[in-house]
Amino acid sequence: MINIGLLGLGTVATGVVEVLEKNQKNIEKKVGEAIKIKKILVRDINKKRNLPYNLPLTTKPEEILEDSDIDIIVELIGGEEPALSYIKTALTNGKHVVTANKEIISKHGKILFGLAEKAGKNLLFEASVGGGIPIIRPLKECLAANEIYEIMGIVNGTTNYILTEMTERKKEFGQVLKDAQRLGYAESDPSADIDGFDAARKLAILASIGFNTRINPAEIYTEGIRNITSKDILYAKELGYVIKLLAVSRKRNGRIEASVSPVFMPIKHPLAGVNDVYNAIMVTGYPVGRVMFFGRGAGKDPTSSAVVGDIIEIARNKNNCKNVLCTCFVEKPVINIGETESRFYLRLQVEDKPGVLAKIAGIFSNYNVSIHSVVQKSAEKATAELVLITHMVKEKNMKLALDEILSYSQTLEVSNVIRVEGDV
Repeated sequence: MINIGLLGLGTVATGVVEVLEKNQKNIEKKVGEAIKIKKILVRDINKKRNLPYNLPLTTKPEEILEDSDIDIIVELIGGEEPALSYIKTALTNGKHVVTANKEIISKHGKILFGLAEKAGKNLLFEASVGGGIPIIRPLKECLAANEIYEIMGIVNGTTNYILTEMTERKKEFGQVLKDAQRLGYAESDPSADIDGFDAARKLAILASIGFNTRINPAEIYTEGIRNITSKDILYAKELGYVIKLLAVSRKRNGRIEASVSPVFMPIKHPLAGVNDVYNAIMVTGYPVGRVMFFGRGAGKDPTSSAVVGDIIEIARNKNNCKNVLCTCFVEKPVINIGETESRFYLRLQVEDKPGVLAKIAGIFSNYNVSIHSVVQKSAEKATAELVLITHMVKEKNMKLALDEILSYSQTLEVSNVIRVEGDV
């Protein structure tokens, strides 16, 4: 018998209880012995719960963390504290740990892996990225023979749903966000999702594993989707693109490029067709080439699938801590965003006068910004809207050029600046 202590009984934890109960016989055959939830930590024992099971609940964490009969602690509280302290205590007390907590793994993974190694126990976190999509173990094991060059993906279902709705329903951002909150796809405070922080934490985990170096979310340039308008969506479509919030990390001459931001993605790109709340992660390396992982990236069912998968992995190998080893064994600095290169889409409002476009083109030229295409989209009340696509240019050069353009008396507004992924 393998005993589990479950920390939390929210949506995902409820899913874990259901999977372990409904699939009990199959899981026991796969593991070789029964898995039992011995106790669950909750805030309120008397809260009404729609579960047909007699659950052993407690409000005292020590009843789980200090119980010598419990083999695996499953942390599903979320947030940084007290979850971090509970995981530390569990590992120190010689227990295996499974978590879906991307914030803790991305920020404190180094410390926790050290504690796990010292205790000779496993710390697994497949559900921290991509919900039910297998990606952590494939990176650590199935693709271990590869030198990884690039990891990119759509890793936040909320923003992908919003951008899909804006594209297909021609709605504005604010309206779709309200719909997402009503449907449960977005929190009442959606900032972690729509400002890109959730994606940055997930990218930090993926890039750390893929490139064998410790990357913190604070090192990742992060930009959300608040400024995306229906007009940008329309122009993207006219130019042969869709807009996605893309998490990108690449190896560049011994350093790592890492960013989360909206991008213009060519319609023919494999990630361009990933819509609604789905996630997809693309990994490129040698010798495997390019592989892609696709599926539901959040929610009770896919996330609980990944959590129970980790539980089974530990149960099968409870006396063999092969998964505990941290794969971050080299140091590779993260490149400052100003030193990275990209193509850009720009939407400008300028005075509709002769010589304005020539002046703007001259400013760009002064900062080595080469323009691939420019279109004047409208001219109303002596105002012209210009849509430009550049060739590859350093971020810092683009910023300097835009600063000067903004100071130009006949520039009324730089309405949006969005990176362009792929060839133009």
